[in-house]
Amino acid sequence: MFRDRKQTLCISSLLWYLLAILLLSTACGLPWESAQPATTPSTALSCAQRSSTPVTLSMYYGSEKENWMRDVIADFNQRGLKACDGSISVQAVPIGSGASMQQILAGGIKPDVWSPAGSIWLNLLNDQWRKQHSSDIIDEGANATPPLVNSPVVIAMWKPQAEALGWPQRSIGWSDIAKLSTDSRGWASYGHPEWGDFKFGHTHPDYSNSGLDAVIAENYAALNKRGALSEVDIEQARTKDFVANVESSVIHYGDSTGFFANKMFKGGPNYLSAAVMYESLVVEANQEQTYGHLPYPVVAIYPKEGTFYSDHPFAVLQADWMTSAKKAAAQVLRDFLLDKVQQQKALNYGFRPAKLDVPVAAPLDSQHGVDPKQPQSVLQIPSVSTVNAIKSSWNQQKRKVDVMLILDRSGSMNDSIGGSSKIEAAKQGLSDFVNLLGDSDGLGVTSFSDEAQTLTPVNALGPKRQNVLEQIKGIQAGGSTRLYNTIDEQVEALQNQASRHIKAVIVLTDGQDTVQQMNLQELLSKIKPTSDDRNAGNRVKVFTIAYGNPQDIDENALKQIAEAGGGQEYAGTPQNIREIYNQISEFF
Repeated sequence: MFRDRKQTLCISSLLWYLLAILLLSTACGLPWESAQPATTPSTALSCAQRSSTPVTLSMYYGSEKENWMRDVIADFNQRGLKACDGSISVQAVPIGSGASMQQILAGGIKPDVWSPAGSIWLNLLNDQWRKQHSSDIIDEGANATPPLVNSPVVIAMWKPQAEALGWPQRSIGWSDIAKLSTDSRGWASYGHPEWGDFKFGHTHPDYSNSGLDAVIAENYAALNKRGALSEVDIEQARTKDFVANVESSVIHYGDSTGFFANKMFKGGPNYLSAAVMYESLVVEANQEQTYGHLPYPVVAIYPKEGTFYSDHPFAVLQADWMTSAKKAAAQVLRDFLLDKVQQQKALNYGFRPAKLDVPVAAPLDSQHGVDPKQPQSVLQIPSVSTVNAIKSSWNQQKRKVDVMLILDRSGSMNDSIGGSSKIEAAKQGLSDFVNLLGDSDGLGVTSFSDEAQTLTPVNALGPKRQNVLEQIKGIQAGGSTRLYNTIDEQVEALQNQASRHIKAVIVLTDGQDTVQQMNLQELLSKIKPTSDDRNAGNRVKVFTIAYGNPQDIDENALKQIAEAGGGQEYAGTPQNIREIYNQISEFF
């Protein structure tokens, strides 16, 4: 239980000294000790015994607060603070909230402390953990998981475009996004044909907090509710139609809110008109240190129908890998992060402090595109069963994808790495990806060596799924590497399709282009949108996988191709290729 730090600070030096002696005689001492003065401890710990053994805490946290965490954790690690044992150090790893939850459940990671971006993930993890272990992994008691910092989930929008919608005199919300998304005239309906279509984005709700909050908020907005959202509400036709309308303008999904921010603020309004992210990222963008000079200022839209706070809870996990020493150390870390100095630092990174005694101040102001008086309406977190129903329904209403899978089948793909055949592992990864797509998604497969061969064109996957899997199994390696021309041909073919789906090309190669019909610069100039392409965000996205031995691959070229194509580059091996394809699927 937290105590008022002001009460602690009022204890006289003599009384505090006597209390410390008493505690040391009966247990192990104070919550932390340091050669340097530190924040006065809030709670005395009871320790079975004292040890000089150093304690290392593993902490996985929502990547949205990475800059602040790097700062304060570095400070913490330098102090040599102690609890019942030796000096405490923290190994802090940024990761998406949903991704970390799934890895905890699978046993891939075993954090001592978990701090996802929002409290909703604590409920989701406990629910799944309870099914596996018949117990909770997170204490749900009062004050057991205090917020570290706060940041409202907002719709970031270029200021001129927000003004075209009537902002700030008129409140904007999800209903406006739904209307814009389904307007065939796009921004022309608001007097700005030069802006092209409305291009929207949010992350994947299975992996990212902002994406999950966005989809829940869409369901609330469909019914104009603020709380008590039920599974029956989710199944209503008007709810599904509303969500489908909002989702129809999404240019792609993804696992990282930061990735969206990077794409929007570097790509400009031709790439994204608006995206769901955190207030802190709007502040960061307008400071122009991370993303450079913006074409226009960005403003935070606090949806009139309501939104959520991303409250970054601090949860000490109740798992069999936790020891009493780690629990004591975690309390020291918690109190340190909630101390006034660290909370004031959070302001510098665009976050609202979790502690009420630290007032909200610059840069959380109108000059940086935000309004500290907002949001006026905060939505209620639904039950776990309702959240699961929302995610299930979203999978039906989300924007569909047309994707061309390109596989290098040159002779070098016959090689093995770590005892695993490159070609066989790659084919298994392709098959896994195929099974992640829905029947209404479009899929094509092309393999290449000296020449490219389209095994199946991009069309509805449902009727041909089994045939596609059989075709992938039959791919054999041999020949050279006709890389650049193959990418160019498939991007152009997909761009020319009249589909309203998200369009993407995913290319895996283990070598460099050895045919050289087209050079790299020619390819980049063809797949990169021009500066005046007002619908750049809806162009074909290109994802590249540098597969195998790095010395055999021009990884820099593949990074340039992915960057020009609005996608991402990955380093793949036979051992991780299935996970790589799974990561790419998060964009769809």
